[in-house]
Amino acid sequence: MELLEQIEAYLVASSVSPSTFGRQAAGDPRLVADLKSGRRLRRRTEERLRRYLNQAAAVVPSADRDTLPRK
Repeated sequence: MELLEQIEAYLVASSVSPSTFGRQAAGDPRLVADLKSGRRLRRRTEERLRRYLNQAAAVVPSADRDTLPRK
C-alpha cells in the first residue's frame, strides 16, 4: 500500500482532517493536498510519516483499527 493510501485510510478511521494530519505529522497543513497533486517526499519525510501512522494506529479505537494500514 502506498503512503498516500495509508494516510487516507488513517484519515477515514480517525476522522482527522487532512490539514490537521499534515500539521501534526509533518508541520505542513498542505501535505495531503500536495501529495494528491503529485508532490514527492524526501525519504526522511516519508519515514517520519510512516512512524507517525504506526504510532497513531496504537491509539485509534479498536473498532476502527481494521481499516488502518499495516506495514
